Order: sequence, then C-alpha cells, then structure tokens
Amino acid sequence: MSRRGNCWDNAPQESFFGHMKDEIGSRTTRWDNIESARADIDDYINYYNNDRYQWQLGKLTPSEYYTYSTIGQKPASVDQ
Repeated sequence: MSRRGNCWDNAPQESFFGHMKDEIGSRTTRWDNIESARADIDDYINYYNNDRYQWQLGKLTPSEYYTYSTIGQKPASVDQ
C-alpha cells in the first residue's frame, strides 16, 4: 500500500474498467437480468486475459505475460 491519496494504487483496475466500459458499453442496453450481464462481463474478462494483446506487456496477453514472468519463456507465437 502506498500513502493515502496516491492514485497509482488503482491505476491497473481503473484502466481495465475503462477499457471494459468502452468495449461492452453498447451491450448494456440488452441486459434484461443479472445473468445476461454476468455472462457478457465474464466473456469480456476471458477475452481481455486470453486474446487482447497489451503493448505495455510486450505485445502479450495478460495470461501469456504471467506465464512469461513465472517461467521466463515467451510463447512461440511472439517474435523473440
């Protein structure tokens, strides 16, 4: 934890939710119940973690970057 009032604590979460609102915001009008909202949000989280490449992570998805940071080997699909 950082000092009180330091906005950098929430930067990753705010970035994620900002992207999520931009990318699935138009679908919110068709949510009739909590299950449909949950399904769309779960689909987006799965997409974000496994398919959406991040420039800040060396053009890897978050799950690929996690594997890279723990094992130390980039996926074969990425230029080394």
